[in-house]
Amino acid sequence: MNPHRGKWTWAVTVALVAAVLGPGAQAGADSDRSGLPEAIDTVLGDARMEGGVASVVVADAATGELLYQHLPSTRLMPASNTKLSTSAAAMEILGPGYRFTTDVLAHGRRSGSVLRGDLYLRGTGDPTLLAADYDRLAAQVAASGVTRVDGRLIADDTRFDAQRLGRDWAWDDESYYYAAQISALSVAPDTDYDTGTVIVTVAPGAAVGDEPVVTVTPDTDYVEIDVRATTVAAGGANALAVEREHGRNDIVVSGTTPVGGAGAKEWMTVWEPTGYAADVFRDALADHGIKVTGPNRLGRQTPVGARPLASHDSMALKDLLIPFMKLSNNMHAEILTKAMGYEVSQQGSWSAGLAAIAGYLKGIGVDTAKVRQVDGSGLSRMDNFPAGQLAELLLAVRAEPWYADWKRSLPVACDPDRFVGGTLRTRMCGTAAALNARAKTGSLTGASALSGYVTDAGGRELVFSIVLNNYLASSVKPLEDAIVVTLAKSTEEAATLVEPRTARGGDLECAWRKPVLC
Repeated sequence: MNPHRGKWTWAVTVALVAAVLGPGAQAGADSDRSGLPEAIDTVLGDARMEGGVASVVVADAATGELLYQHLPSTRLMPASNTKLSTSAAAMEILGPGYRFTTDVLAHGRRSGSVLRGDLYLRGTGDPTLLAADYDRLAAQVAASGVTRVDGRLIADDTRFDAQRLGRDWAWDDESYYYAAQISALSVAPDTDYDTGTVIVTVAPGAAVGDEPVVTVTPDTDYVEIDVRATTVAAGGANALAVEREHGRNDIVVSGTTPVGGAGAKEWMTVWEPTGYAADVFRDALADHGIKVTGPNRLGRQTPVGARPLASHDSMALKDLLIPFMKLSNNMHAEILTKAMGYEVSQQGSWSAGLAAIAGYLKGIGVDTAKVRQVDGSGLSRMDNFPAGQLAELLLAVRAEPWYADWKRSLPVACDPDRFVGGTLRTRMCGTAAALNARAKTGSLTGASALSGYVTDAGGRELVFSIVLNNYLASSVKPLEDAIVVTLAKSTEEAATLVEPRTARGGDLECAWRKPVLC
């Protein structure tokens, strides 16, 4: 008896349908392999998984009945599927209506329009703060009548600890937007909300030999641009590199870009995001006619008795989940982890936050002894989850009062809207899974995952978790898609196997490929 059959009985021979997932697949049937288990086994037998390891579980969402399992207890790197546990725990511990608050407070004596003391900018972790929000805070300070601060601008980021980077994050990711430093005070450059980053835009010069024109968003002097690139003749190589030097905010632009060419646009992390926030806020104060005579100071707690002058609240967590989960934002995951730590134990640290997540998982029946989570996002290669425990999570959260908002945050297959389709917006198009499957993607080198929900051809909702590791192929995402489309095309009585198509491009999900999201 096939060990993957679970409790289902299947009676119809598998039909190999190729056209569904692209050209080049061949249709056919194998009378020795019938039913859903055999169909998924066939996909996992693809040559692209030679030498790799797969942990896969499929269950009936309503009953929890196991329909398929392959190495369900084997712990593998889940990559961004780790965000499933982080986001669910955040909805329970912080609540769907939770908002981050950023305050400006005065400490000292007020003499007319002059504050003879320090001005405090106090953050709680808001990952969506834009330069425009700091401008609005400055406008509120101006409206309070303050025009001069005879003291310092102090950035209070003490809600979180001073550990900026997660455990086992790769050193060579440090300058790229998906591995920004974590602080309770930071700045995002646009409404993708990649907090702790600036956008560096490089345009070719007007003539051969000119320096390219480089702009930074937001417009800040916190980073220094070192242009070593050259404009070359039209038709020449557009080969630009933009990198930040370790331990500094010097961003080097090198290479070549042709006259009339596309140039480049890169999201780069800053070194010390608290200082970045203070710098942007100081500029905003100046724009509103407020002079701060003293220097910026970082990491000092606002004294008791400081008087509030301005405040800004973030969007509610249920809405923040959209950019977080749809675009697979690593920084949102880590900030929420530290926020949970503070909420539960008054410690804004990774260790406290991860303990809070583990407590939630244990409470809903996930066996935390079988998982290892060392960050909130899955950027660490030390994270280990088996598909069986991810499936348990997906089943359990269906009973939560906030489930509808949480499920809404999952990317939707083939929906072209970036804030609906997210990292699945170009996948499974033209199939039964399009606009049907909702799932979290995950990608690291040699690790890929897809876990979520899909409705089969009989109208039954299924839970699936697919975690693939240790392969050498450029991409195994077509295998994930083939399994999900197979589920979408199947019924309780019959399974229809959809063979994997040829991958387009590499294995990195859309969220790793700015500025174009798929």
